Parts: sequence; C-alpha cells; structure tokens
Amino acid sequence: MPARELQPAGLSCARQVDLPVLYEDVNIASGHRADMIVEGEALLELKSVEQILAVHEAQTLTYLRLSDCEVALLLNFGALLLKDGIRRFVS
Repeated sequence: MPARELQPAGLSCARQVDLPVLYEDVNIASGHRADMIVEGEALLELKSVEQILAVHEAQTLTYLRLSDCEVALLLNFGALLLKDGIRRFVS
C-alpha cells in the first residue's frame, strides 16, 4: 500500500518517520523508523516475509509505543492472501 495510493484518497502519509526515544527529557537518536504514518494516527509497518514472526510483532509494538499513534497495522505482503497478512495493534 504505497503512499502514492493513499494520497489521492485525501490521506496524508509520512514515510520513514524517525521515532526518537525520550529518557529523562533527553532525546536519544535510536534509529527506530516507522515505515509509514497515515493521518498522524495510524502506524503501518510493512513486511514481505513468508510468515510473521514474534520479532515483527515486537518491533511493531515498540514503534507504536514510541509514536503518538493509537493503532498500528503490521502488513505482510508476502502472505498468499493479504487479509491473512494483517495484524492490528492498539495502544
């Protein structure tokens, strides 16, 4: 689901969004980057793997906690059917 498909639908989309870690009011550049954030509310983590692993879910949950988003979708484009490759997380 590239950003160019979301923008004509009127949705704002930011790609490769840095997610800083704050520790005692100090911003630590951690290298964490969300693949996409849509409308500033939904985080999308995109994968193309044979199977979603626990590490992929943990990564998505970490990004969700570091972002201001309330919902995240882990999308696996490597699944036979896309509906089988979608996981939803809520903070």
